[in-house]
Amino acid sequence: MIRRAWLMVGLVIAMLLGALSIYLYLKAIPYPAEIDHGPSPEAQANPYLAAEHFLRKQGLTVSHANRFDVLPSLEPRHHSLLLLGDRYNMTPRQIDQLMSWTRAGGRLLFVAQSLWDEKTGQSNDLLLDRVQLHQSLSKDLKDPPPVISDDPYPTLTKLYLENEHAPAYASFDTAFHLEDPNNLAQSWANSAKATHMMQLNHGLGSIIVVTDADLWKTPAIEQYDNAWLLWYLTADTDVTLLFNTDHDSLWTLLLRYFPQALVALIALIGLGFWHVGVRHGPLLKPAAKARRQWQEHLHASADFMLRRSGQGRLLEALQQDILRRMRRRHPGYEQLGVTEQWQVLAHLTGQPIHAISQAMSPRPKQRLSSGEFSRLVAHLQTLRNAL
Repeated sequence: MIRRAWLMVGLVIAMLLGALSIYLYLKAIPYPAEIDHGPSPEAQANPYLAAEHFLRKQGLTVSHANRFDVLPSLEPRHHSLLLLGDRYNMTPRQIDQLMSWTRAGGRLLFVAQSLWDEKTGQSNDLLLDRVQLHQSLSKDLKDPPPVISDDPYPTLTKLYLENEHAPAYASFDTAFHLEDPNNLAQSWANSAKATHMMQLNHGLGSIIVVTDADLWKTPAIEQYDNAWLLWYLTADTDVTLLFNTDHDSLWTLLLRYFPQALVALIALIGLGFWHVGVRHGPLLKPAAKARRQWQEHLHASADFMLRRSGQGRLLEALQQDILRRMRRRHPGYEQLGVTEQWQVLAHLTGQPIHAISQAMSPRPKQRLSSGEFSRLVAHLQTLRNAL
């Protein structure tokens, strides 16, 4: 009976679960859902990945380089080189190579990285100085352009083209401004506040200078006409994006690939200094205690006190000893004025007042010469012995 009852209970539970499953299956409605896992590792490592994909969709051949030594392998004609990384470590020789490549027909685009210094007559950007353009802060402009009241996008950079009624809009950083003091630029693009892009001819090629390249990073490239502007500046050419022209130093390479060798080298150098620093030859034996005289102890003690406390403390101790003896010899001495004290001291010791004033006056902080110090100590000892 008990077994049959448990069997019935199990059967009822199974039927209920089956009915619930059928009900949920009939009521459930499938729908697609997109889960955003964030940027891929490739996109995180390459901020211009979207720009590369966009240019490839326009039919351009796009490559990415990390070092400047790729330049000799690039054919100048119908080729665009975009310097989008830091260039502070570029050498004058590399800049000469880059300008020669552009003069032979290459199209060069780079970001101005430093502000013009009026005092030194240069900036910290050798390439920007070579093309004779200056970069400054928009807020420091002496004669800022007048703001057009009906401008619907004053913070956007406008590029006007021939046979086009409306300009193209790009979101350059308006905090920076490009200047052309020698009127070398062939074209430029401005916002309501400043100029953010200039193009110059250089031999058979051309140079494009911009204040920043953040508008071509993800996700800013999809805004306004940022993507179109990048295509317009590189149209009909093969494109090479150069992110980083900095070369790892020898120390960085050694630290990365040979850390154990560096530790061994440092230890070897330390042992070498230790070996050189060890004294050679026999050590002097300490002098026998029996030969030391009372005068040597006094000289050593005086020398120690002089080095430890200085001349002022020694002279002050002698003066205080004289004052203590005077108080015993002449009650009420400390209540007298300084001149009266010196007169009493002169009377008791038989010394002239000018000698007493030199000996008992407070001493300045500067160090006395050995001769002056010895004479002053002798005067004080004479006064003390006379009491």
